[in-house]
Amino acid sequence: MTDTVKLVSLAVANPEHVIFQSDAGQTAARLFSDRYADFKLLARVFDNAGIFKRHAARPLSWFCEPHGWQDRMEAYAQVASELFVKATTEALYRAGLNAADVDCIVTVSSTGFTTPSLEARLAGYLGFRSDIERVPIFGLGCAAGVSGFAIASRMAKSRPGATVLFVTLELCSLAFRLDELTRPNIIATALFGDGAAACILRTQSQGLAEVESSGEHLFPDTLGIMGWKIDNTGFGIILEQSLPAFALENIKPAVSTILARAGLTIADIDRFICHPGGSKVLAALETAFALEPGSLDHERDIIRNYGNMSSPTVLFVLQRAIAAGLPRRSAMIAMGPGFTASCVTLRSVA
Repeated sequence: MTDTVKLVSLAVANPEHVIFQSDAGQTAARLFSDRYADFKLLARVFDNAGIFKRHAARPLSWFCEPHGWQDRMEAYAQVASELFVKATTEALYRAGLNAADVDCIVTVSSTGFTTPSLEARLAGYLGFRSDIERVPIFGLGCAAGVSGFAIASRMAKSRPGATVLFVTLELCSLAFRLDELTRPNIIATALFGDGAAACILRTQSQGLAEVESSGEHLFPDTLGIMGWKIDNTGFGIILEQSLPAFALENIKPAVSTILARAGLTIADIDRFICHPGGSKVLAALETAFALEPGSLDHERDIIRNYGNMSSPTVLFVLQRAIAAGLPRRSAMIAMGPGFTASCVTLRSVA
């Protein structure tokens, strides 16, 4: 019998700079209150977001000055490379492997880019083989932690015995804008942080969890819910105010459809492992899946200490869930630009 795809190891990493939410709120007030009439109303998000601290690619003072594309992408190239190396090295160590054992790398990121892509730039430093297969993916946003994990697991399944490295990395803070006097931009300054995660996936008998199924659901006519607008200064966030309400109404039917394709139902899921997009989104997910309020405890703990890091955040949650002991079947869920819902089911190997 062919071995199923296993999550062999998981590691996370963050930049060195820490921004406390109280400092972020005070700095935002200094930068925006005199220029944006509704700032006092929006300022409550700093207190209500459920965030205590976040990590950032640059110290808080850096964000008090104007920056263009060159500054932002130079910072991305430097810090993203550091986090890629840190997360990958730890994931390989935990798997008992080295870089030369890796056959394929799937890298997802939507908050910056380099060409050549990160894994190519770092191949010599880390020691990847010259015949390694590289799959860099841009544009999946917050859903990429689950969608990218699914892509990597399918590549591992299609090549039994191959070692697949999945890296998800976001530097959301580099999109903070002084010139954007908009509600989405100010809310973003209260929510987003930076981080990375790396996984080793392969077909074998042992691992942290078995990858059982995966799928996505693309909602029609929803391009304006989340994404980037791009101008001469950099990325500008698109973030629809109705996202929690949209999740409340649509996430359960979408996930039910994805699960049905694998012969599963919502009732088969013992634990949801969700991307914590924000406190209101978490409350909407608990209501949608008929969970007790506060059930998504790992999610709240992660967002409190790291903020919304976009795609890697769900893997930070997964790491906590694994440490606590996975139940028989879990479902990783994330939503992102498109607008898309992505789901991967995991089975316990204990």
